[in-house]
Amino acid sequence: MSSLLACEARNKMDWYEVYSCIGTGLDNNLDVKNMRKILSFSYYELPCHLRTCLLYLSMFPEDFEIDKDRLIRMWIAEGFIQCDKHGKSLFELGECYFNELINRSMILIQPIHNSLTGMVNNCHIHDMVLDLIRSLSCEENFVTVISDMDSTSPSNTIRRLSLQNGKKSHVIAQATRSLLQHARSVVIFPSAIAQVPAAGSCRVLRVLDLEDCNLSQTKSLKYLENLYHLRYLGLCGTSISQLPDEIGNLQFLQTLAVNCNNISSMPSSVVQLRNLMCLVIDDFTRVPNGIGNLTCLEQLSLLHIDGSTINIIEELGQLTELRRLWIKLDEWNDKLLECLHTLQKIQELDIVVDPGQRRIGGLDAWVAPRHLRLLGTKHSCWFSTLPAWVNPLLVPDLTCLYIAVRELHQVDLDILGRLPALRSLSLVVDNKNLGILEGFVVGAGSFPYLVFCYFWQFVWPMVFQQGAMPRLRKLHIWPLFYVREARGTACSDGGLDLGLGNLQSLQELIVDLQCEGATMEEAEQAKAALTLAVEMHPNHPHHNIRIQI
Repeated sequence: MSSLLACEARNKMDWYEVYSCIGTGLDNNLDVKNMRKILSFSYYELPCHLRTCLLYLSMFPEDFEIDKDRLIRMWIAEGFIQCDKHGKSLFELGECYFNELINRSMILIQPIHNSLTGMVNNCHIHDMVLDLIRSLSCEENFVTVISDMDSTSPSNTIRRLSLQNGKKSHVIAQATRSLLQHARSVVIFPSAIAQVPAAGSCRVLRVLDLEDCNLSQTKSLKYLENLYHLRYLGLCGTSISQLPDEIGNLQFLQTLAVNCNNISSMPSSVVQLRNLMCLVIDDFTRVPNGIGNLTCLEQLSLLHIDGSTINIIEELGQLTELRRLWIKLDEWNDKLLECLHTLQKIQELDIVVDPGQRRIGGLDAWVAPRHLRLLGTKHSCWFSTLPAWVNPLLVPDLTCLYIAVRELHQVDLDILGRLPALRSLSLVVDNKNLGILEGFVVGAGSFPYLVFCYFWQFVWPMVFQQGAMPRLRKLHIWPLFYVREARGTACSDGGLDLGLGNLQSLQELIVDLQCEGATMEEAEQAKAALTLAVEMHPNHPHHNIRIQI
């Protein structure tokens, strides 16, 4: 676009003509053709396997935020991702494809970063790029799109159908139902739910995604058992209350996403899905005994285990391919530790126990696998001390850490600060109750990639040196105990210098200051020190600050 404008005379009408071309589609316009030529160059530079993955993005509407995991699971179901010789799972390869599409040219796929971790969990496509890949998809009969804004004419055979919205889409949808015999993917978006074609006509279907479509008043799942080739079934947020027992007939099914619904229990036949790699359910949805049969399972979330399903913990040990396990327990069970010893491929582990049931030392004997990315146990157990495996050399990929450590010392905080990939940290300590009344110093150069930090039950002072946490955007200290026995370093104005001004990227600060055994004057002095530090911060008053005492 810059190149086009650089060649234009500074004439208002000429520039307006270029402006009016932006996002209007690939019509017969020289400027638009030039834009397409530039974008096409980026496309044809891609390897063949990445071109296929990129074209699949034309299944999604304009300005739609595409969930990365959802997209990769669809790619897998379509067969776009093949095993390599390096031992990576299909999903890990899919992540490589996704990252390569972003890294090669952000003009093709634009990443959306998570506010807590800074990681890319979603993406979207620029309108001009979407125009291009829809045009290419249409030429190759790769995807058929039906919407009010931009429909592609159905050919004699529909390979992939995207029903997006429309007052008139029902007319086209009726005409396409007889053309769906060879369809491999059908994705329906909420505004087009009334046009869902009968699933029985899609006998070779691999992907069926109805996310956020209200199915409570439809019979869209009536013919589900006939979709023998189905690999991906997305029913998230569809208002269903049960799944048909015949779902066990889908022997090739790899992904089953039924969260955000009203399903109280999964049918017993679900344990027959021996090729299932991803099962996403709500924390109140019961799973039947026999879950250990699903030995291909890589993702299981969110699994709720209560007194009636406690035997499932032992079965989890059989799921040795698990990479993501999110689990909720009514009470801690020591058998979980034995189970975790067998899950050596785990990358994301999140364990929640009912409030007040945090088990002391419950995971002290556990050693995390080297490729661990996320650990969340602060709502389930205390580590007695910082585990020895929390070390830059032993867990180099650790990105998110949410743990409770009863006794934490300065050397432990220094170790955490050297974790090379850490982006999100929530750390609960019990030092005050143990009589350890020492503050902490976050040293220069520590936590180089941390974006979000939550310190819970720390003792004043928390001092941040210059160069610490250079990318930190959100800092929560809740509560911060101010006790008479703990003292910080006095500033020239008599306050306490916490070094908050050294956190150059800080946008949000929340501090709950609790003063015990201190005079009102001392408490007000501590609050004044925090307030002064905030007011002197280079981002003030543009950030979100809350201090309470």
